[in-house]
Amino acid sequence: MALGAQAPNTSKTMNTTTNTQELISNLLDERESEYLEFKAAKGGLPKSLWETYSAFANTHGGIIVLGVKEDLDNHRFSLSGLDEGNAKKLKEDFWRNVNNRQVVSHCLLSNDDVQIVKIEECYVVKFDIPQATHEQRPVYLKSVPYDGTYRRNDSGDYKCERDEVRRMMADADLSHPTDSRILKGCTWDDIDISSFEQYKRLFHLTKPLHPWLALDNQSLMVKLRGYRKDRESGEEGFTLAGLLMFGKGEAIQDYLPHYFLDYRELYDDSGGELKTASSEPAPRWIDRVYPDGTWEPNLFQFFQKILPKLQSVLPTPFHMEEGQRKEETSAHVALREALANLCVHADYSANGALLVTKSAKEIVFSNPGVMLISRQQFFNGGMSVCRNPAIQQMFMMMGAVEKAGSGVDKILKGWSDAQWQPPYPREKSNPNVVELVMPLALLIDSRIIEELKNRFGNYIDTIDADELRILVTTLTEQTTNHLRLNEMLPLHRADLSVKLQKLCQDGVLVGEGNGRGRVYRLKENAAIMGVHSECESHVVGHNADEPSTIAQQIPKRWNVDEREAYICEYCTEWRTIQQIAAILGRTVTYIRNRVLPPMIASGKLARKYPCKSHPEQQYKAVQSSIKSSSE
Repeated sequence: MALGAQAPNTSKTMNTTTNTQELISNLLDERESEYLEFKAAKGGLPKSLWETYSAFANTHGGIIVLGVKEDLDNHRFSLSGLDEGNAKKLKEDFWRNVNNRQVVSHCLLSNDDVQIVKIEECYVVKFDIPQATHEQRPVYLKSVPYDGTYRRNDSGDYKCERDEVRRMMADADLSHPTDSRILKGCTWDDIDISSFEQYKRLFHLTKPLHPWLALDNQSLMVKLRGYRKDRESGEEGFTLAGLLMFGKGEAIQDYLPHYFLDYRELYDDSGGELKTASSEPAPRWIDRVYPDGTWEPNLFQFFQKILPKLQSVLPTPFHMEEGQRKEETSAHVALREALANLCVHADYSANGALLVTKSAKEIVFSNPGVMLISRQQFFNGGMSVCRNPAIQQMFMMMGAVEKAGSGVDKILKGWSDAQWQPPYPREKSNPNVVELVMPLALLIDSRIIEELKNRFGNYIDTIDADELRILVTTLTEQTTNHLRLNEMLPLHRADLSVKLQKLCQDGVLVGEGNGRGRVYRLKENAAIMGVHSECESHVVGHNADEPSTIAQQIPKRWNVDEREAYICEYCTEWRTIQQIAAILGRTVTYIRNRVLPPMIASGKLARKYPCKSHPEQQYKAVQSSIKSSSE
């Protein structure tokens, strides 16, 4: 589902993360994920790098870091010890191979996307792999698209099936759209005339002076691109678009055996996964519309039946006149656009249903296929990349969509005007499914904000909108993870990792688990490192194992020497940066960037491990510093 967003570009997707060293440290803490891959690379450029390159390019992009090894016993990552010479050779080998079509089909990177980064005495090589445009996909290895194409999912890189590669190739050449394919043997007997006549009445109401209204049925079908003649071969007949929009159910399934339309209104928000029509039964529903023999299951009839059911959740009253919505709000328009987008952007060659589910929590539009644009482009809006332009034109002429490329803008605006949480796309793989999720929850629920303030005080007023939404999501859903948040927030994955690390360091979130199974929850009874001025820190609380010699109250104002003396007195034993931050009442980020570096440089503190980014790093006062402070 392209969702009517802007045409893709090849610009870097990463937003504003400027401190590369800090980013690498955060990535080490984040561990591997659906967008991040570490490789030791001690023996040279790993062969598996190219599989990950293909997978990232064909999915959502990602970051590969060479020079990081995994301790298999505790699943922790640390620097593998590359020197500068190793790093330069890895970079040179990469550039030599990435421009070789016998190695990989497309070079997607610019010079800025490959960086050698020094961290303490070690070096790493970081690759920012952008998402390939739909024209560039598939990105494959060894000149063998059907055997060398990979995508990324929760469990890592997987080799694409032949049909998946074939559909990527079809999406790459939208100059020959699938919905314009002429169907051999399809006649007017396969068209539901009642549907076509209803459509003509809507067309007349929408555009009463349009010259096409004077045409006969055959000529109008040609204008709508439901029937065409191939100029090269001379072949003519109904197109796939014409049959899908106006056809009889039996005829549609003759050409598309897997075609299925399904609407489900659930009893409750059970949180269970919704099943497709071909799967096990879904949770109970109070209403369902599917091809049960009582109506012709073409796209036009499905649209007409489902839209009023969806719009019934909206608080503003409206009525129908000959199929036209009157007194509609921008939220009504958003649902109309979303339902039309479902039909317009589906991949009808894939095995899957067009499924719409409505619950108390959300409305979800689900169709087979992959997004033709990036998530960032979805949130930005813009020009359309359309998989089925003939079907899109049919919906435009009946007033279901106003113009190509405006769909996402209207969807986002309608939900924003209603003060609901923003809609967002969600993709699943194997099989490929695109979902548009439209939450039915308030953007800022005063009760949730009150609960967060009860837990964390005025800290909530110091964070930005994205950080607040992370906390709101974690509170309402009990846990969250990187994948869930990446669906909802218009952030690059690396920037999201930085925000998660900050919230953990500030003491409001706690991470649990390793790798792709890592989840986050709100910290219970958290001592929040509030935002204070340089000279106004105070103790938030002490751990039970803190030495009794530590003062019980930090002065409201003190100079740098007093602060450092206090730290030296506390660090007579090895202490983590989190412990030091807690005893000072400051954020971990502040301690890491402002407090520790001068103390280490002056010899007052020592690191337990030579590598600064070591995951178990601790700090201890040098004995001479303790003596000096006591004097």
